[in-house]
Amino acid sequence: MSSTPTPTPTTTNLPSQPPPPFDFPREYHFPPFFTRQTNLTTHHSQLEKWSSLILSYARQHRIFRLSLSYDGSPYEDLFRNRKLGRSLRLSDAREIFEFMRKEGRAEPVASGKDGSGGSGGSGSGNGGAAGDVYWVYWRTPEEWAGLIEAWVDETAQKGAVLTLYELTDGEGTRGTEFYGLDPDLLQKALQVLVRRGKAQIFGQDQQGVKFF
Repeated sequence: MSSTPTPTPTTTNLPSQPPPPFDFPREYHFPPFFTRQTNLTTHHSQLEKWSSLILSYARQHRIFRLSLSYDGSPYEDLFRNRKLGRSLRLSDAREIFEFMRKEGRAEPVASGKDGSGGSGGSGSGNGGAAGDVYWVYWRTPEEWAGLIEAWVDETAQKGAVLTLYELTDGEGTRGTEFYGLDPDLLQKALQVLVRRGKAQIFGQDQQGVKFF
């Protein structure tokens, strides 16, 4: 078990209804999974399995960004198996997220953004060290953009002007996958639609959007 600080996800604005218990993969229950493997082939497989675990865990809990800094997060079981008495080293977690970044499934949060996430809202302030806060793309901005565009078509919203709040918290989007989406991630998705000529963002602090 590592003596270094344990990397654990952080989030705020937790869902009012907790998700069902997460079904961890079999690897999670074996000590070697928490130790960096030296064989290159085995290590690559280990990175893939950790990436898959993080994405599945984040999807179930609707976590949009993670801080790797230890702070007693309710989601610390992602990187710590208390039954085994094993934790993932912070340096190894950084390597896993770099692997995910190269795969397009994670991205460092821009300087000045905190490490909070969760269901709805960006939360406030307990991010980790610089470079230790990541977007977790269980859906990429492009994939979120596709879902929003499909909803616009299905609900005849072309030409409509909506606030960003209406998109993520309004009654009209309740039940959609992007309901409760992190506001900063929503901005990323909308920028994809802007580049495609499908939307225009306007207003102070870009609080409104018109779809084409």
